[in-house]
Amino acid sequence: MFQVKRLCRRQFNLMLGFMSMMLLIGFSACGHPPVIDGNSTTNPSSERDAIPTEFRIGYQLTGGPETLAKGLKLMEKQFPDVSIRWLPFDSGPAVNEAFAAGNIDAGLVGSVPAATGIAQELPYQVYFLFNIIGDNQALVATEESDIKSIADLPGKTIGVPFGSTSHFSFLSALEQENINPDDLQVLNLQPQDLLSAWQLGEIDGGFVWQPTLARMLDKESSNVVVTARKLAEKGIITADLGVVNKEFAAQYPDFINSYAEAINTAVKLYQEDPIAASEAMAPEVALSPEETLTLMNELVWLNAEEQGSGKYMGTVDTPGALSQVLKDSADFLVDQGVLLSAPDVEAYQGALYHQAIANVRN
Repeated sequence: MFQVKRLCRRQFNLMLGFMSMMLLIGFSACGHPPVIDGNSTTNPSSERDAIPTEFRIGYQLTGGPETLAKGLKLMEKQFPDVSIRWLPFDSGPAVNEAFAAGNIDAGLVGSVPAATGIAQELPYQVYFLFNIIGDNQALVATEESDIKSIADLPGKTIGVPFGSTSHFSFLSALEQENINPDDLQVLNLQPQDLLSAWQLGEIDGGFVWQPTLARMLDKESSNVVVTARKLAEKGIITADLGVVNKEFAAQYPDFINSYAEAINTAVKLYQEDPIAASEAMAPEVALSPEETLTLMNELVWLNAEEQGSGKYMGTVDTPGALSQVLKDSADFLVDQGVLLSAPDVEAYQGALYHQAIANVRN
């Protein structure tokens, strides 16, 4: 089951300033959305189920299924008469801002920005769970530190970028092990500064993502203490979600079903033929197929059938645990003073657009 742990207020002081940008409507480094005209792609006079003339996707290069679907040109092949516009973004908060401005029809956000967007009544719903963050984020320790598990952290110095999903996972892991963050020194270090501190021997370990993670692992005297994948198995979940504008989905439900099927086709290709999938994605992420496959393997990919279980999206009649993790995330943000209030779990259940994965042909 998904669950979100309550985190220590003092350890999140700097995170609050970082995340307050979400209140502008807009959990990662913030970027700016591209300058796009705000014209709607929908035609009020069009009949329901009509095909749009344009589909604007706010994507991020996560190395997940949406990136693969883009590389395979699945929507372009199926809908040659629709202008498929792939618009790049650096972060979930930037995607939230684009939704607030009416600049995109669908996009990718992390679970925490999604919880914020729903609480802020952004006009979107979750139609697909792209991936669960896995081995691409991890806590790494020096061999000299003698850190073999989370239980060994008291008295140590650990670097982590505050306000990131790594920070969220790290503090949740501490709480799960009943470790007070005050019993160790946690430094707010952005990836490049964290790497520098690691190389200078100023820290005992760090929780960070790729490519900094790989550079830390280049050092022979290092070991992986825990990955985000292992924490996910214990209920500490961070994920990338596909969200779609409510009005767009209501006007073009068959089209959104087709997009979900395209994403699911990408997932199934990876699950059945990862080599072919990596070769198709490699140009998108500017890596070799071998490096791309490593990137892809660090995420947990779920096909539509798997997402329909109660552990994830669930069904219309029985919403899955994803609604609760979004609710718990929002409650956490309220506790930290980032959000004034959070809606009840029914609002998050209503924010799951189950129709798309239910109509995918597995």
